[in-house]
Amino acid sequence: MTDFYFIRHGQTQANALGLKQGTINSEITHLNAKGQQQAQHLHDQFNVDFADELLVSPLQRTRDTASIINQTAKLPETVDERLLEISYGQWDGLKNLDLEQQYGDVFDPVLHDVLPSYTKYATEGESFQSVVDRVGRFMADYVNRRPNGKFIVVTHGFTVKAAAMAALRPADPMTLPEPDNTSVTRISVVNGRYYLWSYNQRY
Repeated sequence: MTDFYFIRHGQTQANALGLKQGTINSEITHLNAKGQQQAQHLHDQFNVDFADELLVSPLQRTRDTASIINQTAKLPETVDERLLEISYGQWDGLKNLDLEQQYGDVFDPVLHDVLPSYTKYATEGESFQSVVDRVGRFMADYVNRRPNGKFIVVTHGFTVKAAAMAALRPADPMTLPEPDNTSVTRISVVNGRYYLWSYNQRY
């Protein structure tokens, strides 16, 4: 059995402002003070020294979160491009509320987040299925590398959701809200079958 513990990065200023971060990697998308505190709290409450390796998205907010989480365990770290956040194309950096007011037909009215159809307006945006496919390839790759491995995966909100979608294959992707900052989601793979043990677990 291969275990993946997906962790969403700590809060950023862009999170606090309600912006679509996507793949932006500037100061506004780095951890703010609250995000650093969240990562430190997770470090204090969730000991990762049982794992074999820490896998992380290349963006600064995930790398800084990983560094805080890993300060005691000192697991080997690998950066993997497949763990990048979804890119919202020309919507990256825009305020979510403004987008919802202008393009309400592609937003879920409860989650206030984009539906898969959002790309009809954000034509340069990445599709939901594209993210699910690349995260699925990421998991399959590490299952093949280490069939009994345990991996801490520090990544992004939609990327964690995409991993759960790869596992569950929901008919409606909006049944899965994006997880909270520094929450933990555990997914195992056994003989090609996925098991979702926990989603959006807070410590």
